[in-house]
Amino acid sequence: MKHSTHNESETVEVATGLAATLKPGDVVAVSGELGAGKSVFCRAVMRALGVADKALPSPTFSIIQEYDADDCRVAHMDWYRLDEVTEIEMLGVRDFFLPPWICLVEWPERAADLLPEGTIQVRIQCDTDHMAWRLIQVR
Repeated sequence: MKHSTHNESETVEVATGLAATLKPGDVVAVSGELGAGKSVFCRAVMRALGVADKALPSPTFSIIQEYDADDCRVAHMDWYRLDEVTEIEMLGVRDFFLPPWICLVEWPERAADLLPEGTIQVRIQCDTDHMAWRLIQVR
């Protein structure tokens, strides 16, 4: 499914709609260039799932952030700083691909082979002519 958004609020609406379909055991791989809005999208999903933490910092340096949500736990991962599949696998990421977790992975292309079958793929692209516009593909 493709969505065109014209501002951050519309991007949040797309993320909120996706969150309504998620269940424990789902993995969402969020791809896009630097600054495309991956973290904005993930934060919106987490808020829609009921994560109450205020800050929701990007896990760029911690790699994995864990949260309690309404009916699940949420793992938000950022694989940007990791170069090798073995580095990522050694973190025990596969444990987060099972219930009670919903797992959101930014920069999944760093270790795409680790993602389970059925991973929901989200691709966010910027519009080169309009800085706030995004094309969001969900498969």
